[in-house]
Amino acid sequence: MILAILQARMSSTRLPGKVMAEILGVPMIGRQVERLRRARRLDALAVATSDRPDDDPLAAYCETLDLPVYRGALADVLDRFHRAALTFGPADTIVRLTADCPLADWAVIDQVVEAHQAGGFDYTNNTTPERTFPHGLDAEAVRAEALDAAWREAVDPYEREHVTPFIYRRPQRFRLGSVTSATPAPELRWTVDTPDDLDFVRYVYGELYAGDPAFGSDAIKALPRNSSAIPAG
Repeated sequence: MILAILQARMSSTRLPGKVMAEILGVPMIGRQVERLRRARRLDALAVATSDRPDDDPLAAYCETLDLPVYRGALADVLDRFHRAALTFGPADTIVRLTADCPLADWAVIDQVVEAHQAGGFDYTNNTTPERTFPHGLDAEAVRAEALDAAWREAVDPYEREHVTPFIYRRPQRFRLGSVTSATPAPELRWTVDTPDDLDFVRYVYGELYAGDPAFGSDAIKALPRNSSAIPAG
């Protein structure tokens, strides 16, 4: 089974509550889930959030989407992610996604999963050794055994907070794969960390969603304003 786990929390330091910010009347995480459910290579999708009270509204909303939710430690994200994988598995491959990417491209996620399985890798991503995809299309696939090893052995706080560094920092131990774009655009920023990022995403949905709810990355690139790094107007 291929299980995708979407990390989400309300306590973002730069833009608190962003995952529930509305985009065309729907919380941002709902828009992302709509896109993720178009992926052909994902067998299941779940959310991993914290057990803090400020994440109660997020968990409640996800349940309205028929989306299973695991709640665990806020700071030890590796523990939370691993326990979510155990709760909603067993899965051979776990795909790590973050809930600040409402323009996520399901075709790119499928591409990462396919490369991961075809290469027999322990870990595969689309951001190293160099970024070729826009920020906000990031995806990671990890073999269950590698994730378990990271959970058992990682002691570095950075490796506990960011889930996969224990694996990709050890190429001598784990087989690492990568996916690159045939049309590189690493300068584009489609993730949401700031109010300007959120304004950009709302602009994209306002321009494209009504005409094609399944708009893809090429349609975003074709917009007059195609990145949050480019000022509006």
